Amino acid sequence: MTKIAFIFPGQGSQTVGMGQEFVENAADSKAFYENADKALGFELSKLMLAGPAEELTLTYHAQPALLTTGVMVAEKLRAAGITPDYAAGHSLGEYGALVIAGVLSFEDAVTVVHKRGLYMNEAVPAGQGAMAAILGMELNALHEVTEKVTVAGDAVQVANVNCPGQIVISGTKEGVEKASVAAKEAGAKRAIPLVVSGPFHSELMRPSSEKLRATLDGIVLSAPQIPVIGNVRANELQDVTAIQHELVEQVYSTVQWEASVRELIAKGVDVFIECGPGKVLSGLVKKIDRSVATLCVYDEASLEALLEASKEWTINA
Repeated sequence: MTKIAFIFPGQGSQTVGMGQEFVENAADSKAFYENADKALGFELSKLMLAGPAEELTLTYHAQPALLTTGVMVAEKLRAAGITPDYAAGHSLGEYGALVIAGVLSFEDAVTVVHKRGLYMNEAVPAGQGAMAAILGMELNALHEVTEKVTVAGDAVQVANVNCPGQIVISGTKEGVEKASVAAKEAGAKRAIPLVVSGPFHSELMRPSSEKLRATLDGIVLSAPQIPVIGNVRANELQDVTAIQHELVEQVYSTVQWEASVRELIAKGVDVFIECGPGKVLSGLVKKIDRSVATLCVYDEASLEALLEASKEWTINA
């Protein structure tokens, strides 16, 4: 029997026009964008569909935008008869997984992630922090590099372990720049600055986690209806208390994406469906294990391609 995981991308996947074809052609898709606007009290949908890109990239806009598109796509898949056995998301994407699992309502989730973005921006205003992808370096060696730079006075740490040969670092702008140079000197193939507005998943974000904790205390969480694999420990989040701790800790902790994908594969998942704009997570999954199937849904053509492929699957047998 085919086992399916819905996976939801994090910041960096946002793009002007995200979800536009679905929104223009289907009232139920348009309703997601309208409900997001209503919950937030401003026209997020206008930024998503028309930009400008600089505004959409700001963390407090990118986070609810990606959540909205990802959940909208996932619900289109469900309506077409494609239901997940598991869910997971990269960083911000974890909230999309929790919505699909019935832990959070969409309206609560879009409100929380907007506030999450505001708290992150308050912790480290845009431009003062940075992130970079380090390619072709072992984790332990990169840890040594970041620790040396941090001890010397410029905070930087490992933020995402994405797949073999791709690890993301995060910290102050100076710390990331110095660690990128040092990593290449130590043998890394490349160091690529990321287009993000803050040093996510670093200790610099810890002040925002306490504000997020207070916000989550006012939100009703329910037990997951399908298993969700969490970012922090790459394990199944089984109850509301564990989920709340996960979401607070996740803000400043390393995203264990490679381990999360390996856990899903160990549980029998053989089809990964990326819900939302871009193909970033699908590419990472393939680098982790080429034997599994990966599909992305972001427009009508990609949805049709997935539905055609699904004819070969044995679903919910």
